Amino acid sequence: MFTRRVELRRHGGLVPVSEDDVLVTADVGPHGEVVALWSTPEGREVLHARDGGRGGASFPAVRAARPVAARLTRHVPDRDAVVHLDGLALAHCHVQPLPGDRFLVVGARNRWTADGVEDNAHVVDPAGGVVRTALFGDGVAHVAATPSGQVWVGYSDEGVYGNFGWGGPGPAPVGGSGLVRFGRDLTPTWAYPHDGDFDGIDDCYALNVAGETAWTCYYSEFPVVRVDGDRVTGWENEVEGATAVITDGVRCALVGGYGGERDLVRVGELTGDGRFEVRHTRRLALPDRRPSNGWTAVGRGDVLHVISGTAHYRLDLDQLPG
Repeated sequence: MFTRRVELRRHGGLVPVSEDDVLVTADVGPHGEVVALWSTPEGREVLHARDGGRGGASFPAVRAARPVAARLTRHVPDRDAVVHLDGLALAHCHVQPLPGDRFLVVGARNRWTADGVEDNAHVVDPAGGVVRTALFGDGVAHVAATPSGQVWVGYSDEGVYGNFGWGGPGPAPVGGSGLVRFGRDLTPTWAYPHDGDFDGIDDCYALNVAGETAWTCYYSEFPVVRVDGDRVTGWENEVEGATAVITDGVRCALVGGYGGERDLVRVGELTGDGRFEVRHTRRLALPDRRPSNGWTAVGRGDVLHVISGTAHYRLDLDQLPG
């Protein structure tokens, strides 16, 4: 069946500090700004390294094999901040802006050993110095800062159930609840309840932070859930595998899915009887039919941000059919 397309509009481009730099990762902050991490091609290889496991399996490296020089930039949409990092040792990083022109850099993986555990969340000041560190644990899948500087973290199944020593022989995983809010000092202030109206989080597939409020859609039942303060409200949902969500609190769009549904957008309503009702389905398209391989889709409020290469695209919820 033919599904109509909806075209993303280009919002800006990510410009490196040096012509020798390549993009390592990028994400979207609380005001729609893009934060990007850059290094040399060799540095990117180190920051994206994988470790071999049993049976030929491999896992993202817990730490960089050696510290590398890197750059953080902020784009609103033009570049308005640059921070130089002399020796970044966190691997597979998430990046976010914080108040006071600071940045948060978080390594996705973390190992517990009997000898101790290293913090994998670093706050960096405008001069590139690390001014605070904290432990966010293993399996960090999403990191989203709020305007006030709180940080919401969504965890993958490995972060929920434990790996790399967490959950045995080490302590319970930091991300055992699947979704944790950290305060401005990076200490945990709230965790998703296991005894709520919906089943617990097995894997946080999608996270949208609008203002101070978090929205998520998670495996395995995929409810659409809002966390406002400490209050959890949810809507049952039959769309599986969505990796991004955008909403204005009444209308909602779920982006992505399994197999060939990666570019699908299901648009609908969060009904008063607690269900997400799909009204329309569209396919996302980049301008000029550019390939969508490797893009990153991030929801912030009612805006979908897509980063493809060094291009930044947007789609507002009101551009989708009602």
